[in-house]
Amino acid sequence: MPNPMRPYLLLSLVFFFNLYHSMAVSDPTHQALLQCLTQSIPTDTASSIIVSKSNPSYTSVLRAYIRNARFNTSSTPKPLIIITPLDESHVSAAVICSRKLGFQLKIRSGGHDYEGLSYVFDKPFFVLDMFNLRSITVNMADETAWVGAGATLGELYYNIWKNSKVHGFPAGVCPTVGVGGHLSGAGYGTLIRKYGLSVDHVVDAKLVDVKGKILDRKAMGEDLFWAIRGGGAASFGVVLSYKIKLVPVPETVTVFRIERLLTENATDITFKWQTIAPTTDENLFMRMLLQPVTRNKKKTARITVIALYLGDSDSLVSLLQKDFPELSIGKSNCNETTWIDSVLWWANFDLGTPPTALLDRDLNDAAFLKRKSDYVQTPIPKSGLESLWQKMIELGKVGMVFNAYGGRMDQIKPDETPFPHRAGNLYKIQYSVNWDEPGNEADKNFTTQAKLLHDFMTPFVSKNPRSAYFNYRDIDVGSTKKWSYEEGKVYGESYFNGNYERLVDVKTAVDPNNFFRNEQSIPPRSSKI
Repeated sequence: MPNPMRPYLLLSLVFFFNLYHSMAVSDPTHQALLQCLTQSIPTDTASSIIVSKSNPSYTSVLRAYIRNARFNTSSTPKPLIIITPLDESHVSAAVICSRKLGFQLKIRSGGHDYEGLSYVFDKPFFVLDMFNLRSITVNMADETAWVGAGATLGELYYNIWKNSKVHGFPAGVCPTVGVGGHLSGAGYGTLIRKYGLSVDHVVDAKLVDVKGKILDRKAMGEDLFWAIRGGGAASFGVVLSYKIKLVPVPETVTVFRIERLLTENATDITFKWQTIAPTTDENLFMRMLLQPVTRNKKKTARITVIALYLGDSDSLVSLLQKDFPELSIGKSNCNETTWIDSVLWWANFDLGTPPTALLDRDLNDAAFLKRKSDYVQTPIPKSGLESLWQKMIELGKVGMVFNAYGGRMDQIKPDETPFPHRAGNLYKIQYSVNWDEPGNEADKNFTTQAKLLHDFMTPFVSKNPRSAYFNYRDIDVGSTKKWSYEEGKVYGESYFNGNYERLVDVKTAVDPNNFFRNEQSIPPRSSKI
């Protein structure tokens, strides 16, 4: 039977198509960009990768990779246009045309930039969203993989697992993080003590420079290749893909999670963790969470030790009984599993979850959040820990994550990559607070809590400079308005220590007019902005 509504549906579709087309035609920026792109891209293709505010898909495309709900409000500055390239040549055209038209270009892969700098700007701008460029090619003959900048860590781990059950890659525990941003800012995860950072295993890359040229490692030169492995590639160009070297993992690994309250020896365990976690067997990574909690209507604090051991539970228990008896760990606390299952477990999936779960991009998943970071080079004394518990309980919401260093991290020179925080650092701290309530009052309350705890920790952390981790983007570290060398030095030396000077030299050589920029980008030596 004919559908009586069909003519009306067709008319509605035609109406909305014509409405969108007329709005696009009346948008001079859209028209100018389209006209420029069509000089190197077929018109139909160019039209399909431009998402302007008049496009019905604009809101969903923009929102899909906003991971911090603080930057998904009506007052948040929005891009005039989102460019969603389908091919490497589209990225070249986008760079050339954005420069030609005089618009700032923000580069987004997974959207996990904690301060939203990849999709927020206070002047008219475009977003170059890389989510379509996510091909992954694994070559087991030489144990490498080419990974598109728009791929997620979950997709990378899944593709490695499909090709080998005894290979992995040292990167983060959150599967929806974009490879482009993660690797360009250094990248680390549970294999850090065994294999170092993600960027320690990058052997080649493809990048679009400010002139729109596609360069590989040989063409870009060693200075630029050095800079985009931890120095924030968005200061220098647009990374299309990275070639990475895979690492071996055993058939059996062991994970455990143990919680202790203050009344259960938490202070002694935390004090001992600071010297054991960075010095124990490099096959063992132990993360520690510190959180204020309420038990029996009484405020207290809890620690949680989460671990990955590259080996079986018998050898792990034997190791910890010798090195860390305060933890009181036994085989009953441990789960033997495979490396891919440990990846899922660390991402808060139940053991036994199919690896296909790693392919879920979890679009539109955003919480209100604030993150900060520090490095600890001398153990915090027990008296300091006691006062820390009191401060955390007083503030009420902010947690801390201690990530152990040592092992391979002690063996790599601080100038090998832009990431300088190697030997001499016992562990890194991430300050973490999430909340559900929208609005300025909640935002101010919780971000202030994070700052107060960060301030409280000043006596216990690195100094001159007080260092921070670039991938835990924190605008409080410093920001720039004029992109001067002096402004950049404030946050540049916190993130990169002595490597800031070389990063400035690279920037000056490859992008002297500072087209690629954001509020915490590397400036050229003399800015013309």
